Amino acid sequence: MASNLQQRDAKVCWHPFTQHQIDPLPLPIVSAKDATLVLEDGSTRIDAISSWWSVLHGHCRPELAEVLFKQASTLDHVLFAGCTHQPAVELAELLIEVAPDSLSRVFYSDNGSTAVEIGLKAAYQSWVRRGQAQRTTFISLEHSYHGDTFGAMALGDPVPFFSEFEPFLFDVRRVDPTAESLRTALEELGDQACAFIVEPLVQGAAGMKMHSIEFLRAARELCTEFGIFFIADEVMTGFGRTGSLFSCQTAGIEPDIMAIAKGLSGGILPLSATLVSEDIYQDFLDDERAKAFFHGHTFTGNPLGCAVALRSLQLCIEEQTPQRLQEIGNLVECALASLSDHPRIEMRRCGGIVAIEIITDHGGYLACAGDILRNACRELDDVLLRPLGNVLYAMPPACTTEEECQIIADAMIKVVMQAVQ
Repeated sequence: MASNLQQRDAKVCWHPFTQHQIDPLPLPIVSAKDATLVLEDGSTRIDAISSWWSVLHGHCRPELAEVLFKQASTLDHVLFAGCTHQPAVELAELLIEVAPDSLSRVFYSDNGSTAVEIGLKAAYQSWVRRGQAQRTTFISLEHSYHGDTFGAMALGDPVPFFSEFEPFLFDVRRVDPTAESLRTALEELGDQACAFIVEPLVQGAAGMKMHSIEFLRAARELCTEFGIFFIADEVMTGFGRTGSLFSCQTAGIEPDIMAIAKGLSGGILPLSATLVSEDIYQDFLDDERAKAFFHGHTFTGNPLGCAVALRSLQLCIEEQTPQRLQEIGNLVECALASLSDHPRIEMRRCGGIVAIEIITDHGGYLACAGDILRNACRELDDVLLRPLGNVLYAMPPACTTEEECQIIADAMIKVVMQAVQ
């Protein structure tokens, strides 16, 4: 029977990535602490996916709540066009300090899609400022997902998310994660190529597809050789998820542009940022006002988000969050050892991300195996898991205990075995 909250929700709310005609009612969450979600009936679930990969340190971390309250009592919001404030400046200073050395400027926004969109606009307009407006083609990986705004949609795999919007999307060259495939594209595009964009090491919504450090290094070298921008979409991979603070650092590469969000604020408030090189920033400086970067949102650089993000980033450094997430990933992976030799299962891991793919002739987000996984996940009474088609994954927050890792792994085994029977 539907709870009170579910009944009220069903009358007024429209949820993302949900087919309300056939999907079950959403879980009614009333509170959370650390890795635990509390439902309306008092039952609990371990948040094994960090609420769409954003909750970094755990839910309701006291240090972040205290900073939020203090900032809300001091300066809640002010426009960032023509004004500045301490949280935005301090956060930008620390981001530049810990980010790859190639990045020197921070442009704030409020979600990952927009952070990517800003990167695309900055890359192309930079070429326009340099007199090369013909560089209109972006290159992305097959099966990519970079967000839901129109530019970000153009970069992604159209099926199933964006196919109906294809008439509105600009052309993008998609390549396999190999140096040969990227080189071929660059040679064919010539001076039409604008930038290459990639989620370093792990393609999240693609089904946690993972590629090698060697490919990333080769891609960086090729972008330099052919004189185009390298854009790192670290919206999902950033803040320790793959073993280093940023995945680019795991590979030892330096992007020209980097988009960050999700874990930036520890999962508390909507905040994102696009970091760019000094050369790109300088392209927009001119005595002519029309050559400024005309992009902005009402809540750009919101003081609340910046203050919380600053403390979250400090916690990442103080508590060695990347290393802790690596340990958690190892614990979950080891607890899944019984699945490693199954002929219909492919397991993979990068840092704190552990994925199990059900081998099927028809994979992807709308795979039949995905329906089985999704239904089995909803039957769990101790863990929140949400598969990506025929891929089940875990990406727990840094506070997850060893016992909770075992519970997560047991739940994953239970779900997967229903799909491979």
